[in-house]
Amino acid sequence: MKICIVKLSAMGDIIHAMVALQFIKKEIPDAQIDWVVESAFKGVLQNNPHIDNILPINLKSIKKDKSEIFNQYKILKSYSKNNYDIIIDAQGLLKSAIVAKIIGAKTIAGFDKESIREGIASLFYNKKVHIAYDANTIDRNATVICEPLGIEITSEKILNKEKFLFWVSHVENLPKVFNLFVVGSTWESRNYPKEKFVEIAEALKTQTFIVWGSEDEHQKALWMQEQSEFLHLLPKGSLDELKFVISKCSLLIGNDTGPTHMAWGLNVPSITIFGPTPTNRVYVTPINRVVKSNSIVNHYKLDKNDFSICDIDSNEIVKIAKEL
Repeated sequence: MKICIVKLSAMGDIIHAMVALQFIKKEIPDAQIDWVVESAFKGVLQNNPHIDNILPINLKSIKKDKSEIFNQYKILKSYSKNNYDIIIDAQGLLKSAIVAKIIGAKTIAGFDKESIREGIASLFYNKKVHIAYDANTIDRNATVICEPLGIEITSEKILNKEKFLFWVSHVENLPKVFNLFVVGSTWESRNYPKEKFVEIAEALKTQTFIVWGSEDEHQKALWMQEQSEFLHLLPKGSLDELKFVISKCSLLIGNDTGPTHMAWGLNVPSITIFGPTPTNRVYVTPINRVVKSNSIVNHYKLDKNDFSICDIDSNEIVKIAKEL
């Protein structure tokens, strides 16, 4: 069976969907699995033994240059030569549904109109999956990928998953014991205050590296490094190197964002800090814990002006960190 999964972005959502791969390979070991992804995130998928071909696309380039739509269309049409038995749109957006349609297959699967924000996307599917929009994000991703293949997904399977992120890079001179802080995210209101991250570092007294991506996060990390002898900047590297570093850390503490979710994918202890986003974006396990602000989250309309994450007491996080 030749399977094509469409999950374009973002990093955390791609990671949540990747858990399904091991279940497919157990049930259909000879399946060919290809994955269509925004080129910026292909590093998350690289080196995974369950993926045969990573098919990059750059739809974001169309926003800058409308003529790019023709180039991206040609790229997608070239992928149609693979003659897939089934394409599964795990994104549930109009653009991802169009991507699936352009590549083409006898069966195109995805969420039904009641299960996604952009219900029009379901018109492009001839096999539809129903799961509540406010259900656990990982359950949703695994279900929409596995159910069309006749594979049942249970919480027990996901809780007992094998790690599913892989790398070839190695970063030298890492200490034997160290923590990681992930201090950025796509919205400012999802970011725990840098001052409170420093308080956590001072309380735990463990060498801690700070993960950063943008220049704003770089400046934040530099300031934090100056405040505590336990905090150090992690050199900017590739996604492959990031997977390696996270796999070696003792504990990762971070905002609700891609690198934090990598810890779950690698079976590494973690604490995810939530403010304006729902905690059911993750699985709570004995080693993967969450801390949530007191604000009430509407799954259908997230409030980017909800800065309640700033009110979380750092001692609450320190307590869980010491338990882990």
